[in-house]
Amino acid sequence: MNGQLRPRVNYVIGPDGSPLTITDLPPPGAPRWVISRQAEVVAAGRGGLLSMGEACDRYVLPFAEYLGWQRSIDRHGCEGLRT
Repeated sequence: MNGQLRPRVNYVIGPDGSPLTITDLPPPGAPRWVISRQAEVVAAGRGGLLSMGEACDRYVLPFAEYLGWQRSIDRHGCEGLRT
């Protein structure tokens, strides 16, 4: 076994319903976290494009912030990220 919990995928379905690849994700060091970028990162994590750790490392995010984005989407959809 290679140590990964899930096999790496080439794309996931993004929050707008279109395919999302690594190259479509916000660049590391994105200046502002708008709702669409947050939703893309969460979709990438949930779909196996990135692990939660990879996402947090790539975007210098605390785990708690990433998990907060997930919770907001679970409870209220992308609109929950407006706060």
